[in-house]
Amino acid sequence: MTPDEALRRIAFLLEWRGASPYRVRAFHTAADAVRALPPGPVDAARAAQLRGVGPVTAEVISQASTGAVPRYLARLQAEAGPEARAGWDLAVASTGDCHLHSDWSDGGSPIEVMADAARALGHHWAVLTDHSPRLTIAHGLSPDRLRSQLRAVADVNSRTGPDFRLLTGIECDILDDGSLDQDEDLLGALDVVVASVHSKLRSEPGPMTARLLTAVRNPHVDVLGHCTGRIITGRGRPESRFDAEAVFTACARAGTAVEINCRPERRDPPDDLLAQAAAAGCLFAVDTDAHAPDQLHWQSSGYARAARIGLGADRLITTWSLEQLLATGTGPQ
Repeated sequence: MTPDEALRRIAFLLEWRGASPYRVRAFHTAADAVRALPPGPVDAARAAQLRGVGPVTAEVISQASTGAVPRYLARLQAEAGPEARAGWDLAVASTGDCHLHSDWSDGGSPIEVMADAARALGHHWAVLTDHSPRLTIAHGLSPDRLRSQLRAVADVNSRTGPDFRLLTGIECDILDDGSLDQDEDLLGALDVVVASVHSKLRSEPGPMTARLLTAVRNPHVDVLGHCTGRIITGRGRPESRFDAEAVFTACARAGTAVEINCRPERRDPPDDLLAQAAAAGCLFAVDTDAHAPDQLHWQSSGYARAARIGLGADRLITTWSLEQLLATGTGPQ
């Protein structure tokens, strides 16, 4: 047991129990901070001097630094059931994230900062999926800007060690007729394409179903992003209406993964549709849709949801090796 592992596990179990996101974040923040510590025992007073570490997390760090299971974690584990353990095992098995944004579109950080944050979490790969041209409010990438970004990603990878690779990708708007908002030749050159609806979310079920079916059957599409478009915080936004059985059956047949979007305001798809997609035999991508480095921590909530409906790592492409992901996907190898 290391301090980082103990703090991450506590954060997961708190989230599993429905704790406040602020409380969960405190343990992730402390886990980030302990990277500055050398190996070996650390007393609580010294740990408390780290930025973002408070009295409770300092005690956890101190106890875990000796190799022991911290008392706080031991209590949470004793109270948790086998489903929680399964969820943690899935989170530990995570190898990557198929959906993150940089300051090239509506993210707040440079590409290399997002890549470094994913690597620091232990990911072997992550996919840069900035927005496509039509989403002008998010500064979507024109074909020329996307070509420039491909060169920027190659530059980042040239300076990254062999244990991590930033993959090329896009979050591509699904247009009204189900076609994709980017040049075909560019889509074929990307490692991973996430396709999402961002407009006319309150369309009638018939047109929305046809739109989604066309998109998920497109051979360039690897992941169907936040499929209902709902927002569950603030003023909120209702779910888009569509024939879920037809769409998820098409996803399963095409090998298009359904995204388990981990953003707290989305948690998309809802529980009933998540179970329906699982029953249809779909693959899933547990994605953060991160727009900042600290949002990459949100992924564990998606693995918790996957565990609650009995999904195993074989159905979650974000636990796959880079080689398996690329071999199965539509992008170049």
